[in-house]
Amino acid sequence: MSNLQQRILDIIHRPQLASLATVTDQNNPWVRYVVTVGDGDLFMRCGTFAASRKVKQIENNPNVHLICGVNSLQEMQPYLQIQGQARVTADKEERHGFWNDMLASTFDGPDDPKYAVIVVEPYRIEFCTPGSYEPEVWTR
Repeated sequence: MSNLQQRILDIIHRPQLASLATVTDQNNPWVRYVVTVGDGDLFMRCGTFAASRKVKQIENNPNVHLICGVNSLQEMQPYLQIQGQARVTADKEERHGFWNDMLASTFDGPDDPKYAVIVVEPYRIEFCTPGSYEPEVWTR
């Protein structure tokens, strides 16, 4: 694993608030907050309602963009701009694997039919350091 990949993993490995942009039927961007967690392959996951607007948008156009890494305006840290292809799954293994206590207030458990997981496979990640104009770029 490269040094850049490790620094990306250091940011994405913990649950955090991120902004997820999808594309509407009118070909416009739409952004919302989600809670994401990344894995060792740099894939990002978040839970969602299976019948949500973002699921329909991803099914129509899987190109998405995530921004994550900044948790405080008082302490600017490196952050990530992530371009990727998303898919929505109701696969039992994915739902159980992503399940966490934060989802319990929204869903009736990992087998709730309203619960699905969005999986984002990144193809470009920009590692942005505050004060620097040029990000470091990782590509798949």
